[in-house]
Amino acid sequence: MMMLLAIDWASIGIKTAQFILSFSILVVLHELGHYLPAKWFKCRVEKFYLFFDPWFSLWKKKKGETEYGLGWIPFGGYVKIAGMIDESMDKEQLNKPAEPWEFRSKPAWQRLIIMVGGVFVNVVLAIAIFIGIMWVWGEEYLPMKNVQYGVYADSLARKIGIQDGDQIVALDGKTVENFGTLEAEMILKDAKTLTISRNGENKTINIPDGFLKELNKNKLMGFVGVRYPTIIDSVSKTAVFTKDKLQKGDTLIALNAKPVQYYHEFLQAKKPYADSIIALTVIRGADTVEVRSLVSSKGAVGFFAKSPLAMFGTVTKSYTFAESIPAGFNRCFETLDRYVTGIKQIFTGKVSANDSLGSVISIGNTFPGVWDWERFWTLTAIFSIILAFMNILPIPALDGGHALFTIIEMISGRKPSDKFMEYAQMVGMVLLLGLMAYALGLDFWRLLK
Repeated sequence: MMMLLAIDWASIGIKTAQFILSFSILVVLHELGHYLPAKWFKCRVEKFYLFFDPWFSLWKKKKGETEYGLGWIPFGGYVKIAGMIDESMDKEQLNKPAEPWEFRSKPAWQRLIIMVGGVFVNVVLAIAIFIGIMWVWGEEYLPMKNVQYGVYADSLARKIGIQDGDQIVALDGKTVENFGTLEAEMILKDAKTLTISRNGENKTINIPDGFLKELNKNKLMGFVGVRYPTIIDSVSKTAVFTKDKLQKGDTLIALNAKPVQYYHEFLQAKKPYADSIIALTVIRGADTVEVRSLVSSKGAVGFFAKSPLAMFGTVTKSYTFAESIPAGFNRCFETLDRYVTGIKQIFTGKVSANDSLGSVISIGNTFPGVWDWERFWTLTAIFSIILAFMNILPIPALDGGHALFTIIEMISGRKPSDKFMEYAQMVGMVLLLGLMAYALGLDFWRLLK
């Protein structure tokens, strides 16, 4: 019961709402990419569903020859095109002679367009969203050179010899520009060396074998963070003070007379004092002031520190609409390149599949606990291009598998039999369902650990 009370249900609700909205947009538009060319080529579309509907659906309505509906299993969606071997495994229809309005009666080039339509829409959607993001928000980041107090070294960083106050200079000799992408760049570029500046002198740190796998397993956490002083930005209305009060602009320098020069030191120092009164020493103008404050049972002191982004200054690169078009294309295909690199690293053993794979639970957790439209559209664009890549893989049951068989038919002039396609679909479905079950099991295991 206490565990349930400790869960931030509001945050989970917002994450879930963002996931459902994003996923619904992606699935509906992907399936529309199949639906529209099927209608153009006079195929009969029997069903158009968001989410899967075994045994029953949450909502359905028949309009013309098509039943539109909402399933109850949020793992995707589908368009059921007459005469096509798909998820429904409708063998009864395939045992009858082909009708002119069936998928199997259409020329190979038309069937190919129908099959790749969903992937095409997802690619176009990702590009369009990235263009919009560049135009509306631009690119904002914290330059590595602005991190004037250096980094604080967490457990993984200390393992390879990084110390508090080190300045990150380069990866494999190439200057690191964006602080926020450091860990991802290390993994995706399979970095071998890290150059730091310590006390004005550059030092090269060799990244040991297995370290990047450990960093990936830790979800890019536990490496380095921005080191910055604790300057009070605002004070919570629920804060409890027994002597004086914290004020905006105060700079915290000690907790219970123990020096805490930086914010990460303060977070560590206050941990033992839940439900206790602590003495905070702050610099206020030209004065040194002692404030006594209650630490809540959850470890909160009741103030918000000025963020390093506000303290050190970010760089925002703005784009006109014309400039956002090539920038959006570049960002889309850079995202795809990073994803493909990640897949290669799984197959080559550089990162563990157990640490990288995830189900809808992992995907949902990538959304923030507060509604952030920039983050929402960024994640939607990322998932759209990933969905396109995954679907075009030449695996039976995926669009890419159907497309491969159709291309072989166009080259050889021989159409695979319906029985062959049926068995191929079954094999593909078993593989996909097994992978989905495995990913879901990994997520539940992570939750229980």
